[in-house]
Amino acid sequence: METRTIERVRTADGAPGQVWYTSYGSNMHLDRLMHYIEGGRAPGAALAHPGCRDKRPPTASVAVELPGVLYFATESRLWSGGRAFYDPDADGRVYGRAHLVTAGQFSDIAAQEMYRAPGADLDLVRAVRHGRAVLGDGRYETLVSPGCLDGLPALTVTAPWSVGRVEWNAPSAAYLRYLSTGLLEAGARDVREIAAYLAACPGAAGHWTVQRVVDLIAAPATG
Repeated sequence: METRTIERVRTADGAPGQVWYTSYGSNMHLDRLMHYIEGGRAPGAALAHPGCRDKRPPTASVAVELPGVLYFATESRLWSGGRAFYDPDADGRVYGRAHLVTAGQFSDIAAQEMYRAPGADLDLVRAVRHGRAVLGDGRYETLVSPGCLDGLPALTVTAPWSVGRVEWNAPSAAYLRYLSTGLLEAGARDVREIAAYLAACPGAAGHWTVQRVVDLIAAPATG
């Protein structure tokens, strides 16, 4: 499967009807994303997601590369260890998966990532036009548009801080394996390429080697 590249360009339309929800974390898995869309409790999650107003699946899902850096920080209550965050302004390339959804669906997915109730359309214009919109100081309360794909804006959520302004925290084995298999599901990269990418990310580097990540991917799923 081809990897698509999200370029640092802006669309002329500030209020698009469709966007590419670009996941670099656990929502690279389509089945997990569907819990955010249809509602329900994802495996291992403590609480059920209310879901989106529009429960249709994404029109398309493609493997992508986007400018910036993936890093691990804070402490995940679900996975333990560091969570994945995205710094669009750092030098590098991030592997992800972009899902084509409506602007309303993105608003509802983003609200659930922010631990807010879905049901209201977010103002996406600022993020689309300027690349960023900070909606709060929470972990995933900053909207980022790293660029466009097929003339439509890519949008994701991350933290308001940058990679150099937070203490890194190594991800757990379970979380790193889940990200690895999400990238494998996207279908554009092989095991060693994915392992090399994740092992080099800030927070994982120095704690995880390429071979250890390869072994994680090969290990049978538990839980």
